[in-house]
Order: sequence, then structure tokens, then C-alpha cells
Amino acid sequence: MIVIRGIQKTSLVDFPGNICVTVFTGGCNMRCPYCHNRDLVLEAGSLPRIPQEEILALLESRAGLVDGVCITGGEPTLQEELGGFAREVKSLGFKVKLDTNGTNPRILDELLGRGLLDYVAMDIKAPLGKYRELTRSQVNLRHIDASIGLIRSSRVDYEFRTTVAPGLITGEDLLEIGRWLAGARKYVLQQYMPGPTLDEAFAGRRPYSGDWLEDAARKLRPFFERVEVRK
Repeated sequence: MIVIRGIQKTSLVDFPGNICVTVFTGGCNMRCPYCHNRDLVLEAGSLPRIPQEEILALLESRAGLVDGVCITGGEPTLQEELGGFAREVKSLGFKVKLDTNGTNPRILDELLGRGLLDYVAMDIKAPLGKYRELTRSQVNLRHIDASIGLIRSSRVDYEFRTTVAPGLITGEDLLEIGRWLAGARKYVLQQYMPGPTLDEAFAGRRPYSGDWLEDAARKLRPFFERVEVRK
């Protein structure tokens, strides 16, 4: 069964256009220094495990009140039983949204091919040339490109999104990402929020201003059908 380490019983922001239950899987194969989910990434085994049955029972009790489930992490595609959980959620009549870093196109292809996803949000960490530096991991760049292709060619709603971390992501980086993903439906710039982070050096960094992000979004709009700023 899928290993769930956290739950938010009601979210209005994690699944665009839907009210959802958000579940958090433990473990991640990246070490992005600005990540706020330190415990889920580094110490997932120390967190209580929430039984899958408990999540499904919660959904059944909230039928008509929530529309679906957002599966996030950590990195959910590290869970070999992810497909089984998504199938159970769908069988109850709920939608499924997946948050992923795109490092596991095999699992993503399986989920999409079986019609188990209604929305995919893939984090684009940086231009390809900076991926390993920013994620502090030996990510397979071909897998990132493969996941992008799978999502773009699918019929499900999707977004690509980048957390605009000060000192790591520049305006030119965003333009390079725009050229890389040109023609995609939706791209979201996510505001970096100070707070507890994987690398404590990032905890107090001042984020880019709202005006800076809006200007970056304006420059990116020629590349995408839709660009949003999420603060």
C-alpha cells in the first residue's frame, strides 16, 4: 500500500477549480535547498504512517463536500503502489491530482495510460543546465524531458511550475525555461516563501517582489497559453 505521512483534510488551493483532500507521501530523490518539507524529505520514517484505508474512509464520509485528492510529497512517484491508491480514489468517484518532480516517467506513463489522473502539476526546477546544481542531485535529465513530453501529449489538465527561489533562479533562467517549454498550456511562477527549509541558509532569504514576478510573467506570456503568478 502507498505510504502516506501527512494529510490536509480540506484544501481550496492544491487542486485548481476543486476542493480536495491533500495527502503527503514521504521521501524524495531531490534535495532542493529551499524546500519547506524537510521532515518529509529527510526524516519521513519518523513521521506517523496514515493507513490508506483511513484516507478512503475520509473521502467516503465527505462525498459531495470535496471533489478529489491531491497526492503530493515528497515525491509520490517513488511509491510503487501509487497506481493502486489512485485507482481506489477514482473508484469512489473522486478526481486525482498528482504533484511530481518528473523524475519517474515510467510511473507517470502508467498512471496516464490507465486514466488514473485528472490533473498533473510538474515542478520545473530550473533550466536543464542548472538542474543538478539546483536540486543537489544526480537527476536523469532525459527522464525530466520524457515526463514533460508525456504530460504535454496527454489529455489531462496540467501545469508546469517553478518556485522562483532568490539567488538560484534568475529572470534569464525563466526565459530559458519559457523557450524550453514553449507551447505548453499553463506555466505558474510560485513565490518563494521564507521559513524552515532543507538548507537553513535559505530560511531567511527575501523573496522577489510581487512586481518582479508580474514582470517576469509578462515576459513569459508569449511562450505559453497561460501564465500565472502564485503567491
